[in-house]
Amino acid sequence: MKAAVIESVGKAVVAEVPDPTPGPREVVVEVAACGLCGTDLHILQGEFAPKLPIVPGHEFAGEVVGVGTQVTEVSVGDRVAVDPSLYCFECRYCRTGHNNLCERWAAIGVTTAGGAATYAVAPVANCVKLPEHVRTQDAALVEPLSCAVRGYDVLRSRLGAHVLIYGSGTMGLMMLELAKRTGAASVDVVDVNPARLETARRLGVSASAANPDELDRPQGWDLVVDATGNAAAIQDGLDRVAKAGTFLQFGVADYATRVTIDPYRIYNQEITITGSMAVLHSFERAAELFANGVLDPDIFISDRIPLERYPEALEQFAAGVGRKIVVVP
Repeated sequence: MKAAVIESVGKAVVAEVPDPTPGPREVVVEVAACGLCGTDLHILQGEFAPKLPIVPGHEFAGEVVGVGTQVTEVSVGDRVAVDPSLYCFECRYCRTGHNNLCERWAAIGVTTAGGAATYAVAPVANCVKLPEHVRTQDAALVEPLSCAVRGYDVLRSRLGAHVLIYGSGTMGLMMLELAKRTGAASVDVVDVNPARLETARRLGVSASAANPDELDRPQGWDLVVDATGNAAAIQDGLDRVAKAGTFLQFGVADYATRVTIDPYRIYNQEITITGSMAVLHSFERAAELFANGVLDPDIFISDRIPLERYPEALEQFAAGVGRKIVVVP
């Protein structure tokens, strides 16, 4: 079969690799679409993946074309979205409900071969069936949406909150859509990319700007979400949190990224700083939200690029051109 392969740091190619074979409790999925994500860029940079080469792609959906000997939950022909998370279910964190912090954390497309390929293998427990009205190629959005749902679980947002989001890429826009539907009094978005900011306006922000100084909220925001992983944005966002507010580090920063905090202000103003890592008990909810129309795929997916052009798609994504880019085998 054909697959994208990150061979070494900075080098991605498309090559022929062996077809996958399912284990007893696994299925083979013929991939309909696979989304690109900041994690893929980190893998290309030599971060996250424990070893290279690796077939990337952890945001994918497709049709079941093969099942293991002990699979009864799905059948050949079923269309599914795939949760890439692989947990040990034995360590302290798994046993206390924090599976996303698993000591042996693994993921399809990060530690094992992923969905940037003609076929991918996945545990049947990670597959969620798609209803008839959902287009399979669009369902690659379910995985990033499940990360956003997890982010909102961490935020514990209250009704009437004023929200500021840094970044209007896919994840920032998803947080915008969730904020609108969880009773926010206002949702403002900051981005230095005019094209992406225009999409945020199209989705219905309260206000938008290239710099938060242009926004009228001198007392700060109750909830500040960084969806960029950029040090300057994170540093600025920490200073914009209102008293008793919360800052969520949602964007994936490079390992070397550093910012400065003000411990006295955190103490004196009771500011919460927290993070959200990947998916946790949120994939099925995200699939239901997606099926119910929480996102418009035609707005969120800007490019559908053939798998053969995977290296080019990565370059476009790294350049910040477009919104969600998916590759289509």
